[in-house]
This record gives sequence, C-alpha cells and structure tokens, in this order.
Amino acid sequence: MEPGYRIRIYLLTALVLVGCGALLTRLFDFQILRRNEFLNLVPGNRTVTVREPGIRGDITDRNGIVLARNLRKYEVSFNLDEIRDAYLAQHKPQTKEESLARKHEEKDIVDIVKDGKDSTIGRLKQLGIAKNFKAGDMRTHFLTHGGLIPFSYRTDLTFAEFAKLAEHNLDLPGVCLSTRPQRHYPYGSLASHVIGYLKQWEKGDVPDSSTRVFNHYIGDEKGIAGVEASMDGILRGPEGRKTIVKDEKGRTIRLTDYTKPGTGAKVQLAIDARKQYLLENILRRTGRAAGVVMDVNTGEVLAMASVPDYDPNAFIPSIDARRWRDYHENKQLAPFSNRAISAFTPGSTMKVPTAISGALQGMTSRCFSCDGYVAYGNHKVGCWLWNKSKGSHGALTLPKAIQQSCNPYFNKLANTIGWRAMVDGCQMVGFGKRTGIELPKEDPGILPGSQAWRAANPGAAMTPVLTAFVSIGQGDTMATPLQLCAMAACVANGGKYYQPRIVRKAVSDDGKILIDDKPKLVVNLIEQGIKPKEFELIRKGMWMAANVRGGTAGKVKMPHMEVAAKTGTAQTIDHGRKSNNSWVISFAPYENPKYAVCVMVQNAGSGGAVCGPLVHLLYSGLFAEDEGRLLALKPQTEFVGNTDRLEIIALPDDVLAAINANDPADDPDPGETGDEVGEDASGTMFPAADNTATPTPTLTPEIDDEGTVIPRAVPVIEP
Repeated sequence: MEPGYRIRIYLLTALVLVGCGALLTRLFDFQILRRNEFLNLVPGNRTVTVREPGIRGDITDRNGIVLARNLRKYEVSFNLDEIRDAYLAQHKPQTKEESLARKHEEKDIVDIVKDGKDSTIGRLKQLGIAKNFKAGDMRTHFLTHGGLIPFSYRTDLTFAEFAKLAEHNLDLPGVCLSTRPQRHYPYGSLASHVIGYLKQWEKGDVPDSSTRVFNHYIGDEKGIAGVEASMDGILRGPEGRKTIVKDEKGRTIRLTDYTKPGTGAKVQLAIDARKQYLLENILRRTGRAAGVVMDVNTGEVLAMASVPDYDPNAFIPSIDARRWRDYHENKQLAPFSNRAISAFTPGSTMKVPTAISGALQGMTSRCFSCDGYVAYGNHKVGCWLWNKSKGSHGALTLPKAIQQSCNPYFNKLANTIGWRAMVDGCQMVGFGKRTGIELPKEDPGILPGSQAWRAANPGAAMTPVLTAFVSIGQGDTMATPLQLCAMAACVANGGKYYQPRIVRKAVSDDGKILIDDKPKLVVNLIEQGIKPKEFELIRKGMWMAANVRGGTAGKVKMPHMEVAAKTGTAQTIDHGRKSNNSWVISFAPYENPKYAVCVMVQNAGSGGAVCGPLVHLLYSGLFAEDEGRLLALKPQTEFVGNTDRLEIIALPDDVLAAINANDPADDPDPGETGDEVGEDASGTMFPAADNTATPTPTLTPEIDDEGTVIPRAVPVIEP
C-alpha cells in the first residue's frame, strides 16, 4: 500500500474518532446533564418522586408523661429548578437575536424568585405570605442541589396561611406545601440534659442511592445530645414516598402512589418527671451543680439534673445565631455540659469505695490510728482535724472512720492492701470507666493506677503518696456524680452493683420490644468474698455519719426516717481560682433502702454545709410523694446559674428542731467537723473536669439585603 494512501486512511480514521467523541459528548450533554431541561420543553405530563422523612417517636417518663412529642408544622418550600424552568418557559425568546442574547445571559435565581409582581415572591406577597429570607443561602442551595432538595422558605405558617396558600398552590409552579412533624418539649427545660435536642438534616448527607430514586429528597432530623442522640436510630421512623404528576408547566395535577412515613419507637425513660422536677428546683438554690437519684434495687435513674440548663425548644427547627452565641459567652457556666456524667475531684466520698476495696481484702475489722497526718518522705497528708486545730482522732474502727471522715485511716488502709487491690476494688464498683448509661459523652473519670491511667502517664509509678491520694479522692482522681450514686446504691442494697439505666424500655410502632425493662446486675460483692456482716460495717459507717454526734453529714438527717450518708469536700481549681467541689452521697431508708442520692455543687463550702441541706430537702420531697402528696408538675424555664461562691445553705428553724426532736443531745452538724478537705502539706490543687464541647446545632439563617422583600420597621423618633 502506498504511503500517501495509508496516511489518508489514518487521517480519515482520526476524523471519524473525533466526530464520534464530539457526538458522544453532545449526547451526554443533552441526554444526561440537560435531560430535565429538554423534557420540560416536551408537552405532556411527568412524574416527580419525593422522599419524606419518618415521624420521630415520643419520649416519655416512666409513668407515661410525654417529655418529647411531635406537633404539626406547616411548611412552604421551593423547588428552584421548577421555578427557573417555569420562568424560562414564560420568557421564551421570540427572535433569533433574543435567543442569542439568552445564551450569553443567565438570570440569577434570586432575581427569578423575587423580582416582579408575577414572580414567586410577588405572588406570595399578594397572598400576604411572603417573608424575608437569606438570598445568599438560596443562591448557594440552587448551585449545589438544584431541584433535588427543596429550599425551605417558611416553616412557621399558621393553619390559616397554609389553607390560603393551598387554594392557590396549583398556580405557583415550584412552590411546595407540606405538613410535617416538628419536635416539641412540653415541659421546657425539664430534664434537658437527659432528653437532649435535634439538629436539622444536613443537605450534604443525601445518599448517592437516593439521587437515583428520588427527584426531591427531604432528610431526617438528627439527635445530637441526650437520649435524642443515643436512641436516634430507633426514634427515627421509616421514610415515606409519594409520586406527584405535573404538567408541562410544572403545575401539580394529582398525587399517586403515596406511602406515608412511619413512626419511630416510643422510648420510655426510667426518669420520674415529678422527681426530676423536685431535684431540679432544689439544685436551683445553687449556681452550678448536679444531682442523681437512683432506685437501689434496679439501677434505674429516677432523676438526673445539671444546672445551669437550657431549653431544647430553642433548637426547633433552628436556633437564632445570637442566642447560640449567648449560650457560649461564659464558659464557666457551660449550660450544655451534663455535670451528672462529667468527672470532678470526688474528695472524701472516695473513702467508701476505699472501704469496699479493703473489705474485699478482709480488712473491715482492722483498726488504724490517726495521729493527725501521715508522712510519706517529706510529704504529709493531713487529717481535716489536724489541718483545722492540730488535732487527731486516735485509734479508729472502719465505721468510726467513715463517720468522722478521717484521712489517715484510709491512707493507711489503702497502702496496707496496696494500689493494685485499690484499683481492682474501685473498678469493681464502677470507677475509672464509663457506667454504660444510655447517654452520649459520659466521662469515664480517672482512677490512678488503672490501665487507662498508666497508658496516659507512661513511666509514672503508683507511689504510696499517690495511693493515699486515691483513698481520699484527691490527686488525679476524678469521678462523676453518676458513678458515685451507683456505688452508693450498691452499698445500700447490700453489695449488688447494677448498671445505671436512663432508658427503661423502647417499643416499636408495631409493638415489637426493642429494649426490655430488665435490671443489669454487673457484680455481687458478696459473691466476690465480702461477708454480709463485714459489708454491714460500711453501711453502718454511713448511717453514723448522718445520725451520730461527730458525723459529717448531720444536716442530711431526717426526723422520721433513717438516712445514711457520706460527705466530701474536694480542693480544686475553678477557672484559675482555688475552689471546692462539695459532695454528699447517701441512701434511704437505712432498712429496706429505696433511693440512692448524689449531689455535687461547684465552688461551694463544705459538703455537710452546702450539699447536706439540699439532700435533706430532696428526701423530704421524695418521701412526701411516696405518701401520696404529689408534686405539681409544670414546664420549666431555663436556669442561667451563676459562678458565685456558696458557703452554706440554711435549713429552716422548724426543720432543724424536727431533726433534733428525738435526740436533743445530737448535734446534726457539730461545729462543721465535716470539713474533710484533703489538703496535703504542699497544698497541691487539681482542676475539675471541663466537659463542655457541644455539637453545633442548626442555626437560623440571618436575613441579608437581597432577601428583603418586606420593608423592615423604621423606629419612629418623637419630636
């Protein structure tokens, strides 16, 4: 074959390939990228498939009181693709010159929606339904999502506005009306840290598989705090689907093939709404605090509160950006931090798990002498009595050491059994690890000597002084109010440690039990080797602390009910300043106990002076309710809190008289001998936990100038 002929063949082949490539490119452009545009130019009807979110299940308290439910929301949204297509069809070029000009000019979507009396906004203004919006968001939404995801224009229509717009909806291409459920918390901020709140679905979360199934996609709200987050998977209902028939101008003709959205599971909490209300209002006597009430025989959390708090309704459907900033102005208050599951320095409340660790090693009958302090080299760990008046307790039994909260006794006990036995015993009753409660962001706390502590502190050794610090809840030791309450419940019931539960049960819409109401026993200390008589010595020590002269928990004492308690006052740093975490853990009644309680107050005086009266008031309310005097349940407004120092909470004189009526010789709080601050010779302080990181919610878009369609009010200046 001649070379010239071969070259011509190659050139012809290349031209064919180039032509085929150009043809395929144009076919892809017309048939894929611009398919909807050309389909809309073809006369005839078309179908649009819409994905609707499922209906979120209710959250109730243990008695069926609804704490989170759904209200009907009337919404109007825009299919920006349809609005643009309708505009282009209405303004079809009449001449060749106009057609060429159209190719070089692309009308802005905001102008299409807004400008002119016949525009979408113009028509809505005539109906009295127009509202200012953020034009920048609309423009970004159109470029990013087109018609796949509707642009939410208004979610606050009244029923009258919805009905008026429904009459004219057929005349407004691309305007979509819908009724959707909207979350509502009928009791305001009540149990806000337990229930949590929602965030609107992210527009970037549309699965690729859904883009091939749906023309329009509406996603599900997502829980990002509390039970709304931890139970999100079962609270969400099955998605709905509907097919809409539209004409060539984008107007709705009829609805076909409609599958209604399903309803998610109903979640019943272990919380008792009235007990929750009682606990919250008692804690509001402080500035920053947390409290937990548990059923000692099941591990159910009957109340869990943290102050300051917030109103979850503020996030529905979105939260104003200014209000969100206000929430975060003062990091010390941290209203979104659930202090009940955040770790703090526990102070002398750790003497109870130290006693349990000793009991596991057969040390309950051992006496130790208090000489005012224990020296570890040049380091002295002093008793509160030594720090206060250079005094000492002398020889002490275990119950007496708990009653008088003697540091040297527990320092010596811990070092006698060794740090490994201390770690094993404390972990057995829940310290240094998460309890597993059904709430997000639970803090595991810090237990020096544990595997987690050693991993975080490579090369560190558990010296005798560090072991002594663990025994009195100082040093690196950190624990949550929930951990301490669960341990107190274990002491109350005679040695059975139950996993704390905030969710009692969950039932799907079709009646299937998803979470069963069953206590979860983690360990039985009696089966681990503690004899019941030895275990009773620990319980007896807590009883003596509240009921015998010289005890640190005298203000917890009840006139007609035997209560057992242990106080704690832990030195810490509160945002750069020396401070205390004040504690009381307790249970009642002493015989056949029902409740375990933990209360912690930040930046306070002693545990006996501050938390003791709070726990006393709490038990008064709990037992009054048990006797049939039900507390009135009302919606809660959010509590802002404060950072003020709180030295003492005074009980009324008649209450104090009633406490001492049966035994006038008993001083319920003898000279504040409950100041069991575990200060060592160096005065070392350790900071409290700061679990304040908060997921960003859906923020309400702020109106911009381009989106202003209704004149803003101008203030009238009087002459």
